[in-house]
Amino acid sequence: MTDLSLTILAETAADALPIERLHERTFGPGRYVLSAYRLREHVDHRFDLSFTARIGTLLVGSVRQLPIVVGDTPALLLGPLTVEPPFRSRGVGRALLDRALGEARAKGHRLVLLVGDEPYYSRVGFKRVPKGRATMPGPVDYDRLLVAELVEDAFEGVSGAIRPDWRFART
Repeated sequence: MTDLSLTILAETAADALPIERLHERTFGPGRYVLSAYRLREHVDHRFDLSFTARIGTLLVGSVRQLPIVVGDTPALLLGPLTVEPPFRSRGVGRALLDRALGEARAKGHRLVLLVGDEPYYSRVGFKRVPKGRATMPGPVDYDRLLVAELVEDAFEGVSGAIRPDWRFART
């Protein structure tokens, strides 16, 4: 990271509006039709596994994770990960990913999935989900469905529909 004094903090409820504005600026209104948003409609992300990046008091990035299942196997869905455009290519996204995956591993999670660019996410251990192993609600480019095993061979034998983990459904 180039001359940034970056702080990665656990997300709090007070971060909701600034993060929503960041998502509006970086993803636009079309974000709501993406399959990952179908999963987010019913289950909230986990504050203990979601993080913000700040330079001083300025929020410059965010990453969230929410509980899902693949077939019957518990997992996390990472995303959205976003960084303010002027701060991209400066290590902010990587710092957020490292913290999010590290915390997930430390708390006993075994699998993290996301829909994203394999060349970017493969740097932190994500690989493409083999075709036909998992399905998502709504349209998705299955070449962009990726998984990270936080425990060796954790994805072995896992398959099925990706859906919210209803144990964490909104009431």
